[in-house]
Amino acid sequence: MQSLLRHTITTSLLLLVAVTMSAQPARRRTATSETGGNRTAATSSARTASDRAALSFPVADAMPEEVVWRRDIYRQLDLTLDKNAPLYYPTEPRGKEQNLFTYIFRLVVSGRVPAYQYKLDGNESFEAADKVEVKEFLDRYGFYYEEANGRLTVAAADIPSADVKRFYIKESNYFDQRSATYRTRVTALCPVLLDEFDVSAAPRPLFWIKYDDVAGYLSRLPLMASNLNNVTNMTADDYFTLKLYDGKIYKTNNLQGRVLANDFRTDSALSQEQRRIEQELEAFEQGIWTAPQPADSTAQASADSTGTQPAAAAPSSSKKTREKKSSSRRSSSASAAASQKRQRSSSGSSAPRASARRQRR
Repeated sequence: MQSLLRHTITTSLLLLVAVTMSAQPARRRTATSETGGNRTAATSSARTASDRAALSFPVADAMPEEVVWRRDIYRQLDLTLDKNAPLYYPTEPRGKEQNLFTYIFRLVVSGRVPAYQYKLDGNESFEAADKVEVKEFLDRYGFYYEEANGRLTVAAADIPSADVKRFYIKESNYFDQRSATYRTRVTALCPVLLDEFDVSAAPRPLFWIKYDDVAGYLSRLPLMASNLNNVTNMTADDYFTLKLYDGKIYKTNNLQGRVLANDFRTDSALSQEQRRIEQELEAFEQGIWTAPQPADSTAQASADSTGTQPAAAAPSSSKKTREKKSSSRRSSSASAAASQKRQRSSSGSSAPRASARRQRR
C-alpha cells in the first residue's frame, strides 16, 4: 500500500513538471536562453572594450591648453649616447625586441598612427592637409615594400632602423595653475635618417608624429634601460615621461622660427646659449617655490637716481665700512687714553722739582 502511494506521488510530480514546461511557449524559452547568452556576450564585449581602451590611452595626463606659463623647446637626441641607447638598440628586431624607430615605422605603415610632413622651417603641423601619404612617402625615400589587397608591408630587413641615429623632440615646460605643478612633457617626435656611407651628407628628418597619438602604443614597448640589469622594467612611455633622455637644445619656439645655429655660429657660443636656456628653465622652476629676497631700499633709491644697478656686494661692503669705523674709533680712544696718561705722569714728576727749588731758596 505504501509503495503504491509513493509511486502515485512520484508520477503526479513528474506530470506537474511536464505540464509546466509545456505551458511555456518554445519561442519564449528560446528568447530567454538568447537573452542570457546576449547578456554574457555583452559583458564579455564590454570587458574587452575596457581592456582595449586601457591599452590605447596614454599613461600620463594630457597637457592642458590653458596654462599661465609655458615654454616650448626642441631637442636633438643622439641615440649613440649611452643615456639614449635604450631607444636605439637592438638595431635589428630580435623576437619581440625592437628599437623605437622600427616600432614607430610599423605603426605608420599600418596606418594606426598618422604621420605629418617635416617642413623646411622645421616646425610641426598636425593639420589634416599635412598628413603623410604612406605609399608616396615610401616611394620618395626608396623604401622597398609590398602591396597586397590594399595593405602595405615592409620586411624587417628593409626598415632602416640602424640608420636612424637621431630624434628631434618637441618638449613643453609649463606651470599648471590648477594643480600648482611644474611639468615637462614631450609633445612631438621626429626620426632623423643619417646616411651610413656618406658622413658629410645632410641629415634627413622623415616625419613628425604627435606624441599623444603614439603614447598608448609606447606604453607597450618594453625597454632595457641598463647594461647592469637586463630586465625590461620600463616602457618607452616611461622613458619619455620621466625625462631619462639626454638632448641638446637646437631651437626654441619663436616668432621667426629661427634655430640657435642661425644666431650663434661658433660651437662655444652655441653651447653657452644652450646652457643659458637650461639655467632659465631651472631658475623658473626653483622660483615658483622660493620667495624673492627683499631688496635694499637705500641702494635701490641711489641706483634709481644715478641710473645704475645696485652692486651685488653692497651688504658686505657696508659691513666692512662699519667694522673699519669701529676699529678707527677704538684706536683713537686708545691713543687719547695714552696721551692723558703721559700728561699725568709728566705733571706728577715736575711738582717735586719745583718744591725743591723753593726749599733751596
